[in-house]
Amino acid sequence: MLQQVYPAPIHNYCYELNKDFHFAAAHFIPAEEAGKCRQLHGHTYYANVTVAGDELDTAGFLVNFAIIKKLIHDRFDHTLLNDDKGSFRDDDPERFPTTEVVARTIHELVQAHLNGMPNRPQCIQVYLRETPTSYCIYRPRRKAG
Repeated sequence: MLQQVYPAPIHNYCYELNKDFHFAAAHFIPAEEAGKCRQLHGHTYYANVTVAGDELDTAGFLVNFAIIKKLIHDRFDHTLLNDDKGSFRDDDPERFPTTEVVARTIHELVQAHLNGMPNRPQCIQVYLRETPTSYCIYRPRRKAG
């Protein structure tokens, strides 16, 4: 992957880790308003996941880079996203496999793994490029308190 600069989320954590990876997947958007995207088609998605935290684990990592890639690449690469009923649905616009929903889903999957880690890192941004000219950034809302 070519070197790319991503928008930087503002945070107060000591460490910030970014992992780039890509995966090839097909999808369709089951909504009349989606136009041509209602038809089955594919993309090579380019993703950047940003994880931040204050404490390292027993290996000296915030989180192992390979784990982040494995969580997403192994699940979505060379698949039809619509078939992943654990992540997407054809009857709920909040779960259609749009770029926005795929970015949010990547966050959910990564954060679910991070929640089980003793050092409690946080996934603070997912950047997902669907085409050379179109991308989405997902940042979870910060919890009050």
